[in-house]
Amino acid sequence: MADEPRSFSPEGQPAAPDEASAQPIFPEHEAADFRRSWEGVQAGFVDEPRRAVEDADHLVAATMKRLAETFAEERSRLESQWDRGDDVSTEELRLALQRYRAFFGRLLAV
Repeated sequence: MADEPRSFSPEGQPAAPDEASAQPIFPEHEAADFRRSWEGVQAGFVDEPRRAVEDADHLVAATMKRLAETFAEERSRLESQWDRGDDVSTEELRLALQRYRAFFGRLLAV
């Protein structure tokens, strides 16, 4: 069984689980679509292994693109509040930072 993804404290130490690490990166319907696509890729491997690997590459690229869009949307939302002169609450910033930290920890997890 693989280790659970970990997030890290500012000092680089594993951090305690928090609400940001429990929050899914993608909405459930998007995650379900990605999972269904992956199942199709795996099922196609038996008959067409080369095509399955090409499809896997395309699916991972599409997933990474959507991931980048998700974080860009979050950053844009915060920046638009600042540009309007709105005060972004410390709580909103804390949650955003926790979300980035949790994701960063998942990127570095082995």
